[in-house]
Amino acid sequence: MPAGVSTTIAPHVVVAGAGPVGCVAAAVLAKNNVRVTLLEAAPSLPVELRASTFHPATLELLRPYGIVDKMVSRGLIARHFAYRDRRSGVVARFDLGELGDITNYPFRLQCEQFKLCQILLEQFASNPLIDVRFSSAIGAVEPRSEGAAAVLTSGETIEADAVIGADGASSAVRKSLGCRFDGMTYADRYLVVSTPYELSDHLADLSYVNYVSDPDEWMVLLRTVDLWRALFPVFDGETDEQALSDESAERRFQGVVAKPTAYEVAHRTIYRVHQRVADQFRVGRVVLVGDAAHINNPLGGMGMNGGVHDAVLLAGGLAGLLHGTVSDERFSEYAELRRRLALDFVQKHTHANAVTLTASDPAVRKEALEQMTERAATAGTAHDYMLQASMIKAVWAMETELRDIGAYPFD
Repeated sequence: MPAGVSTTIAPHVVVAGAGPVGCVAAAVLAKNNVRVTLLEAAPSLPVELRASTFHPATLELLRPYGIVDKMVSRGLIARHFAYRDRRSGVVARFDLGELGDITNYPFRLQCEQFKLCQILLEQFASNPLIDVRFSSAIGAVEPRSEGAAAVLTSGETIEADAVIGADGASSAVRKSLGCRFDGMTYADRYLVVSTPYELSDHLADLSYVNYVSDPDEWMVLLRTVDLWRALFPVFDGETDEQALSDESAERRFQGVVAKPTAYEVAHRTIYRVHQRVADQFRVGRVVLVGDAAHINNPLGGMGMNGGVHDAVLLAGGLAGLLHGTVSDERFSEYAELRRRLALDFVQKHTHANAVTLTASDPAVRKEALEQMTERAATAGTAHDYMLQASMIKAVWAMETELRDIGAYPFD
């Protein structure tokens, strides 16, 4: 049932976290006639530069919510992505335009994640089914026999038919359930710095998305509407303070494109890198999505996208469960499928990207780059690789489940 129907008999779900995944979950629930209390710990929408790539499959899943055109108008279309050797230039270049027979969006959309949140929150303001509350952090959840309660750090308890934890990698929802967060933490740290300087005027054949291999200092160069974002490794023995310094940013950018004047730096941050997946995504009427359920290294831009995929399937499935159109057993299968895809698809692809870029062993690095060159050189293998990198294959893997809830986008 569409949003706008009487809310008197609609079930009620609390969503923890008003990031992109929580906002999408709220939109999915409301579209399926579920009342939503969307809780955000921060006093207002965070606008820091975090994830900025939306893959074609994710845009397809978002299309029913009438927001993609607005996202495109606030973002940058990146039709190509490339793998480069820092010393010799382009190794492999992939043209997502070749997927135009499969998707309405044969490109990556470079659009900071907070813009998606802004667009959805603008919609929520006039939706009677959604109540957005800032400065409202969940401290714990309490599963009930026929629902769940969200206990806020303020002491307030909100009774609901279900709770969705989209409250990030340090999820209080996950921790209160006692779920394990299995995996590993890389020894590596990543530095992200952004500049408005137009790097493409000085680097030949620079795409809007570039993975740049190098035995000493690999990097990723991404273009957004206003900035070039560069991701670098933080060296052993380099403190966070040193890596975040003006001297560090200047040295690193001068190594990309040397210029006589200093770089303007618009943003900088340090990431610690993890590959972790919760041991279960569902405990009774409590569901984990996004970083609360799985985190991975950012090489490939799949973390936030995978979280949106979680939200579409699991919020849609939860709505079906609450309305009686999806069985309890079937909903558990949805949750286990999302967990398997986090393990077998997202984690595998992002780890492979890390190997391609970061290998210091010359033989390993050479083999990885040669493999990427071969993929790009043959139409069939390039097409197959783009289906994976665009996350279209990940959505195909959910076809039956998405059809169950009327959300399969590739018809």
